[in-house]
Amino acid sequence: MGGSFDPIHLGHLVAASEAAHRFDLDRVVFSPTGESYHKQTDTRAPSEVRYLMTVVATAADPRFHATRVDIDRPGPTYTAETLKDLQSAFAEESGGQDAEWFFITGADALADILGWRDPDRILDSAHLVGVTRPGHVLEDPGLPQDRVSLIEIPALAISSTDIRRRVAAGAPIQYLVPSGVAHLIDKYRLYRSA
Repeated sequence: MGGSFDPIHLGHLVAASEAAHRFDLDRVVFSPTGESYHKQTDTRAPSEVRYLMTVVATAADPRFHATRVDIDRPGPTYTAETLKDLQSAFAEESGGQDAEWFFITGADALADILGWRDPDRILDSAHLVGVTRPGHVLEDPGLPQDRVSLIEIPALAISSTDIRRRVAAGAPIQYLVPSGVAHLIDKYRLYRSA
């Protein structure tokens, strides 16, 4: 599951849980972006802190794991490279055992995948799972039906953008993010207005 996770919130965790259930996944690996090539904001938390928030948020579910693959790779984060690196690491870890790969992302991001770097390589590397995000209607992105699934997630109108706005405005974020993530946002004074 790729994303900026700026910050990771309960909607991300619910989406991962639903995808794991729907596709009978043994593991969901959360990969916070390093240097995103297409998404920049003034309030972006440092990559190390976003990784730490992801570790804290995923620790309670044994199916969930966080990876540093995109944070440790220099330069922009590209999904094709993320999948290649994760698949190589898994092959090494499992002694070459085969696995079926899925890439979970927001349906809005999936709709733009043809504009991503190496979209054919991404489609060859993993089955794509587009999950609903707040305010987005699921539509067929025009990708091969055998390589793409769109799934509805229980109604949780939570977004990282809204959480950042709430923190900047001094509004509560309790019950929107795991308590450990709220603690890290406070500790590192993330998303505060100047």
